[in-house]
Amino acid sequence: MAEDNIFREVDEELRSDRMRALWRRVGPFVIGAAVAIVAVVAVNEGWSWYASSQAARSSDELYAALQTADGDDLAAAQAEFDALAADGSGGYPVLAEFAKASLLARQGDTEGAVAAYDALANDQSNVRLRELALLQSARILVDTGTLADVESRIGTIASDDNPMRRVARELIGLAQFKAGDNEAARTSFEDVLNDPLAQEGIRNRVAFYLAQMTSAGLIVEDTTTDAEVAADAIDALVDGDEAAPAAQP
Repeated sequence: MAEDNIFREVDEELRSDRMRALWRRVGPFVIGAAVAIVAVVAVNEGWSWYASSQAARSSDELYAALQTADGDDLAAAQAEFDALAADGSGGYPVLAEFAKASLLARQGDTEGAVAAYDALANDQSNVRLRELALLQSARILVDTGTLADVESRIGTIASDDNPMRRVARELIGLAQFKAGDNEAARTSFEDVLNDPLAQEGIRNRVAFYLAQMTSAGLIVEDTTTDAEVAADAIDALVDGDEAAPAAQP
């Protein structure tokens, strides 16, 4: 019995020695891995806090610059937007670039504003931001450029599958009207008016354009009623039925 106890104690000592030896070999790696995990979590949390604080700072700077612009101190606002575009966080530098282009237009530098919007469009990987910049450029060119200038920028945006097609068609219609192509302008405006997804605001605008063009005699209002269209369709069907027997052998 005593021998069993001795052997058990010796066995436990051997196990303890082996565990200590194993720990000496792998312990540093286990501790290192734990420290690394803690460090990664700490860095991630620190970066999240830093990114959030930077975004909050950029948001405050953008708001302050917009307030400055609203106060008509355009030179100071331009400087604030320049600083935000250079050092801002997240998407705020892009917003600052849009605001800078808008300020140029507001100051009467339409050529500079168009160039700024075009540069924004060329630099954007985000399709919608690129299209927004092109629409802003085209909006200015409706007044200062040619129909070709407008169409070259937003012609593809006016396609049926583009969510911004209604604004593009409105601007193209205005450019067509300015160029004297009244029928083309009418078609563009009616495309907007007949779009089931068009919002009330843009519907009201294009309806106003069409009413003004009609009152000025630039386009002839289609006075054909639904009843007349239906009667013509019935007549065509009747004529077709009467002609059918004659065609049989």
